[in-house]
Amino acid sequence: MIAIIVAVAVTVLSSFVNAQEIPVSRFAAEGLTGWESKSFKGVTEYRLLKENGQTVVKASSNNSASGLIRNLRFQPSKYRFLRWTWKISHTIEGGDERSKAGDDYAARVYVVFPGRYFWQMKAINYIWANKLAKGNSISSIYANNSKMVAVESGNSKAGQWIAEERDLLADYRLLFGTDPPEAEAIAIMTDTDNTGGSAEAWYGDIMLSTERR
Repeated sequence: MIAIIVAVAVTVLSSFVNAQEIPVSRFAAEGLTGWESKSFKGVTEYRLLKENGQTVVKASSNNSASGLIRNLRFQPSKYRFLRWTWKISHTIEGGDERSKAGDDYAARVYVVFPGRYFWQMKAINYIWANKLAKGNSISSIYANNSKMVAVESGNSKAGQWIAEERDLLADYRLLFGTDPPEAEAIAIMTDTDNTGGSAEAWYGDIMLSTERR
C-alpha cells in the first residue's frame, strides 16, 4: 500500500515539475504592461488595486463596453489549460445572452483565434452568465464564430473570488468541431452598453499551462 501511495505521489509531482506555463498576466510585477484598451462604446475603467494581499484589476462599467486585450500567440494544443480568478459584485439586471438588448456581462475572459480573413476570426468567451445555466454554451447573438461559455451563472457566488480552469483544446473542439489554430490574444471585458446598466468585476492573474492543475 505504501509503495502505491509513493508511486502516485511521484507521478503527480512529476506532472507539476514537467508543466510548462505562460503567465498571461502578472499584475503585481508588471501592472498592465502589455495590455491594450479596446473600446466598443464608452470606456470601462480598469485599475490595479490590492485585495487580500494580491494585486488584481478592478473593472467598473457604466453604460460602457471596452476591454483589455493582450496580444499573445500560443498553441492551444500544447498550452491547453487556461486558469484565472475573478469576482463580480452582481450580474447584469436585464442581461440575457439570447438577445442583443441583453448582451452584457459583468465579467468575461476570452481567447481570440485568427482567420485568413477578419470575418473568419473565432473567439471563445468564458462568461459569468446572467441567465444561461452554468456549463451551457451558445453562439454570440452578434457573431456565430464567437461562442459564449457559461463558466459561472447568476448571483449565488457574487462577492466571492472563484478560481477557474478550462481546457481550451477540448472546448474548441466541442464548440467548432475541429482542432484550433494558433491563438493570437487573450482579453478581459466588463460591459453594460446594451442594457445601459452598471457592473463591477475583479480579475486576478491569468495563466496558461501544459498540465491540468
